[in-house]
Amino acid sequence: MLLAAGRGERMRPLTDHCPKPLLEVRGKPLLQWHLEALARGGFSKAVVNTDWLGSKIERFFEGQTGHLRPWNVREQLWNAEQDMASNGDAVFTLAFSREGQDFGGALETAGGIARALPLLVAEPAAAKSAVFWVAAGDVFVPDFDYRQDAVARFVASDKLAHLWLVPNPAHNPRGDFGLALSQGSDAAGMALNLATDDPRPRYTYSTIGLYRAALFAPPWCAIAPGNPQGVKAPLAPLLRAAMDQGRVSAELYTGRWTDVGTPERLAQLNHV
Repeated sequence: MLLAAGRGERMRPLTDHCPKPLLEVRGKPLLQWHLEALARGGFSKAVVNTDWLGSKIERFFEGQTGHLRPWNVREQLWNAEQDMASNGDAVFTLAFSREGQDFGGALETAGGIARALPLLVAEPAAAKSAVFWVAAGDVFVPDFDYRQDAVARFVASDKLAHLWLVPNPAHNPRGDFGLALSQGSDAAGMALNLATDDPRPRYTYSTIGLYRAALFAPPWCAIAPGNPQGVKAPLAPLLRAAMDQGRVSAELYTGRWTDVGTPERLAQLNHV
């Protein structure tokens, strides 16, 4: 699932007429970078939630009214033709969860994921055990690999989420979560919900993670399946509750990563 429903207030006036995930970095929209990386990893289905100027996102990917539609990765590539050669004519199926159209506004992260679950989970019988990626469509992370082996390890675990954390950027110096490294690892372990006065280091959530659908069901989440009422709910409280029960793993990612939250950051990325 790619999160694309935000208004992008801090990016105005750039986002007054262009949805934030379609702002271009080095010649292609932010959302495009994620889709190409997912295709390189062998994944072939994505759900995009929308609100502000959501119809422009759908039109960019030639979205049609209805459910899933094919999107030819090769036809849409700008600069990754050589990288994608091994995938042949890779085709994505795209679906859109239209929060703005259905409820008049974005549902926040947990509310949006809960709303999109029927699109993410094909088999109702496997609703709680289903696993999927979640990534914010407005982060620039060109070196990230959406790996099949990462999914396999997560599926084999008992965790409800696995997060990729990054060193704290200047705009988030206190970080979000702690990380207790596993024995023999210098980058992976358990995510920690640290108290305010805990001296252990915190890291910033990259907005990329693997999730089990069970996190969005009782006892962790009280939203009805499919969020038919359009409940707005943040993700952090669910994660923190699961961390307290040892159900969230994490690893440190040190590749290029930028939260494209201001026009200045966008300009810096394009000044190459």
